[in-house]
Amino acid sequence: MSDYFKTYPDAKGNYGQYGGSFIPPNLQAEMEKITDAYYSISKSHEFISELRSIRKHFQGRPTPVYFAKRLSDEYGGRIYLKREDLNHTGAHKLNHCMGEALLAKYLGKKKLIAETGAGQHGVALATAAAYFGLECEIHMGEVDIAKEHPNVVRMKILGAKVVPVSRGLRTLKEAVDSAFEAYMADPVTAIYCIGSVVGPHPFPMMVREFQRVVGIEAKEQFFEMTGEHPDSVMACVGGGSNAMGIFSAYIEDQNVKLYGVEPMGTGTKTGEHAATITYGKPGMIHGFKCYLLQDEQGQPSPVYSIASGLDYPGVGPEHSMLHDLGRVTYTSVTDAEAVDAFFQLSRKEGIIPALESAHAVAYALKLARREPRRSILVNLSGRGDKDIDFVVEKHGEQYGI
Repeated sequence: MSDYFKTYPDAKGNYGQYGGSFIPPNLQAEMEKITDAYYSISKSHEFISELRSIRKHFQGRPTPVYFAKRLSDEYGGRIYLKREDLNHTGAHKLNHCMGEALLAKYLGKKKLIAETGAGQHGVALATAAAYFGLECEIHMGEVDIAKEHPNVVRMKILGAKVVPVSRGLRTLKEAVDSAFEAYMADPVTAIYCIGSVVGPHPFPMMVREFQRVVGIEAKEQFFEMTGEHPDSVMACVGGGSNAMGIFSAYIEDQNVKLYGVEPMGTGTKTGEHAATITYGKPGMIHGFKCYLLQDEQGQPSPVYSIASGLDYPGVGPEHSMLHDLGRVTYTSVTDAEAVDAFFQLSRKEGIIPALESAHAVAYALKLARREPRRSILVNLSGRGDKDIDFVVEKHGEQYGI
């Protein structure tokens, strides 16, 4: 897969048969302006220098790679964590939010609009808006607002307007619908800062490029620590931005196995999980083509995950292609396994992970049992401050709280 990043996406934003841009003409015109602006300034010295300065002096990058010795001793293998939970705001999301907001600044936009599920993208974008002096509007499903109350408060403190979404399942898919509608009403002065490697071109590409910093750092850090590359690299996958961030460094290294971990929720029935690649088929959602959990009419199916950031019926088009190519293995873990990994990492390493990230940790523990002599690098995409009240309420007694 040499020259991978020069090949994918193509000029129309396609990753094989996936991706593209299928949106109304007026919105397409704005997307083309964003695409042109990204290509014209993203390689400029001024843009790169400002973004690097932000990452170093504001975000606190680079984040470290950490050897989880006690987990490794308990489960086998050599488990390493890329500590994106230590990135400012507590997750990987700020990597692309600062990039998108910087792009908005160069485009002369006045307002940032976005959706959020777990609230991490909302907090990151509200942070970016405050940094650049822009307005910010975050659309969030009412179910997720109740589950992720600490992040809702953080967004409001940062000056963002949080718009509750009451339609449908009142979770991430509906929040995306609502945010798109708000953007379509004012595409000239606002920009829709999509929260993952999803949506119409150029967003899957742009978010991946902004998140590549994770993989670039991790690859160098892991090699410095061990003198080799990891045997396996894994990350949770909802839309898939944190996964593409770390996978990007190893896509061309065929000897490194890549694992995307999807949420199996409470079961395999429709509405009990959000394992898109595991159970979906190609379809259309939110202006692009990808694997999609859908009904017989091609409409998105109801989805569920204990992790609000993973309960999306689609997935990034690049992930869809990588699945078809066989380069990434997509697997899944249940809510119960994720919660157990949440407590295992907390109690054995002193690191409280986000429930999203706990899915990747859970699969790492399984893999470590199977391959005790292999090294595993997990993208610990976020910290669990936002989840502790919910986890304790629902599962605390089981774990002695």
